[in-house]
Amino acid sequence: MKILKSKLFIFSFIGCALLFILTSACALYFILSEMPPVYELEEYTPSLTSKLFDKNGKLIYEFSVEKRQMVPLEDIPVDIQNAVISMEDRNFFNHAGFSIKAILRALINDVVLGKAAQGGSTLTQQLSRGVFLTKEKKIIRKIREIFLAVQIEALFSKQEILKLYLNEIYLGEGAYGVKAAAKKYFDKDLSDLTLGESAMLVGIIPLPSRYNPFASPEMAQKRRALVLNSMVETGFITKEEAQKAKEEPLPKRSLSTDKPGLYFIEYVRRILEPKYGVETFWKGGLNIYSTIDIDKQAKAEEIMNAKLHEYDLKIAQNLGIEIVQEDTPSEENLEEEDSAEQEEKEQQEYPKLQGAFYVRDVKTGAIRVMIGGRNYEESRFNRATQAKRQPGSSFKPFVWMAALEKGYTPSSLIKDLEMVFYYDGRNWRVFDEAKDQYSLQLAAQPFMLSKDFDVWAPKNFGGKSSGFVTLRRALELSKNLAAINLIDAVGIDKTIDVARRAGITSNLPKAPAIALGVSVVTLEELTNAMSTFANGGIKTNAYAIERVEDQYGRPLEEHIPYEKEAFSPQNAFLLINMMKGVVQRGTGGAARILNRPVAAKTGTSQSHRDTWFIAMTPQIASGAWMGYDDDTAQEAGKWTGGGAVAPWASAILAEILKDEPATDFAVPEGISFSFVNPETGKLATASDRNKIPEAFKKGTEPLSF
Repeated sequence: MKILKSKLFIFSFIGCALLFILTSACALYFILSEMPPVYELEEYTPSLTSKLFDKNGKLIYEFSVEKRQMVPLEDIPVDIQNAVISMEDRNFFNHAGFSIKAILRALINDVVLGKAAQGGSTLTQQLSRGVFLTKEKKIIRKIREIFLAVQIEALFSKQEILKLYLNEIYLGEGAYGVKAAAKKYFDKDLSDLTLGESAMLVGIIPLPSRYNPFASPEMAQKRRALVLNSMVETGFITKEEAQKAKEEPLPKRSLSTDKPGLYFIEYVRRILEPKYGVETFWKGGLNIYSTIDIDKQAKAEEIMNAKLHEYDLKIAQNLGIEIVQEDTPSEENLEEEDSAEQEEKEQQEYPKLQGAFYVRDVKTGAIRVMIGGRNYEESRFNRATQAKRQPGSSFKPFVWMAALEKGYTPSSLIKDLEMVFYYDGRNWRVFDEAKDQYSLQLAAQPFMLSKDFDVWAPKNFGGKSSGFVTLRRALELSKNLAAINLIDAVGIDKTIDVARRAGITSNLPKAPAIALGVSVVTLEELTNAMSTFANGGIKTNAYAIERVEDQYGRPLEEHIPYEKEAFSPQNAFLLINMMKGVVQRGTGGAARILNRPVAAKTGTSQSHRDTWFIAMTPQIASGAWMGYDDDTAQEAGKWTGGGAVAPWASAILAEILKDEPATDFAVPEGISFSFVNPETGKLATASDRNKIPEAFKKGTEPLSF
């Protein structure tokens, strides 16, 4: 009987042992099966920040899901390294990845608290958790964490582990890694951090949402003191050094969120994100070198916003409205306004004027300045690239180029006479021009009153006509009737062809009214097309990105120049030379403050809804627009492109061009100059006081006085 019991005991023991082994094996298999291969850490690439630089290599923006920048250990201040070891893992250089003593201490705390509490983790465990595991506090995760830590210690040196940890750790405010955190909290490079700043960053580690100085300055100060005291205990610093570091001021969150170039930055994102994909663009650490000049961009925004605010105040004053000034918030006064104040403020709201400004390099097409509106945070709609508005008379140069290609010269006389058009169901036709103006109006009157006919009778600004005028003078004074007579003579199809070759892509209806800019275009589109004339007839594509590199500096793409001859250099020069007269003697006189050769054209759409100013030098082409988003008319104000937009656009150009030489447009071969009377277009006599030197293609100069 005893033998039987003994055998039963042995078999039971063996069975229990086998069951324990089997259960342990299954548990171990379960634990290990869910663990990632640690060797992946050798090729570990965390989510990185893609950086956008301006034309001078200045960092202007960072695209990221997580603010992170990887740096080698030698670039991380020793104070940060010592502080982390002192606070997070004093035995870091001696353990094999985990600490039995720390784990037991954490387990006792767990039992006392009755739940899984964070603690007892070495730097290596924290790294394994941050890279491979979830943040969920479970025993099974802690076991996997230890297994991973041991494997990491076997594969990597302590220095490599410390480097990975300091680049991986989350430090609040979207910043991952110490380099991104230094930029976020102190706007400094790592190498410039003080002892107190280094200690503050390390103090954030256990609970970034609570210990960061922006969220809780008092807690951040206490944590910094704790880190410094710990560094004294471990012998990394002296008490005197710690005391001095404790007296350093904490960083404060910047209240200013205004950054120049936000519309351009979004413009770049729209180009590159679809090309490289969301993951690569936002997490791949791309280096994007753009064409923007961020310093000139900032100055342009400042000038435009100030002038448009001034206009707002004048308009509101005329309407008896008091505009509430937008005060800059302060730390002492960030409370919300009470309901009564808010209601009063809403009653005083007035629609703000909007503006857009765009500058590109004439020869290369590189975009230097792009303003899409007055406040990107209020409205992200880019009025330089997305808004299609009527360009008014700023469209006229395309008609003038069509005339030059048809054999007209700057001295050719064209009609500045009233015309009446009617639509026959297929085409626009003109009434008999042979009749005098009174007879013309009398004949057209019944058609104007009939609902069965579309009749159009354009007028000059101011209502007066001068009979005949030279091609140059009509452009300088922006004569509407001359433009209509000219497009009727050279052909609508010819004008559309010219606009297309220059770079206009928007729809252009086959109607004589396109001579007055009734079809809609974008500011970017119009400025790019006009720059073709300033570039000697050579069309180049506008572009915003010079090159893109991956995180290792390897090139992914680079801008490839594109050029195409759209117009002869002679005709391009003749047009530009006439457009210089718009500034010298015409509607663009505000640009004379630049004291340099400038070719320009003003534009004002119907009911003064849109006002424009296009200006070009041999270096840059610029476009400016002003109006209301809701297409509000400004009939009462009688605003014009020359009177309302040209002044602030010229002020911006003065800043942009202040370091550029005041060169003139190059004269191509086959051009000659003769002094002419600007009123008659004939050769000037010795007694003509207002004679001007006019450019002609050789062989087309006037022969008579």
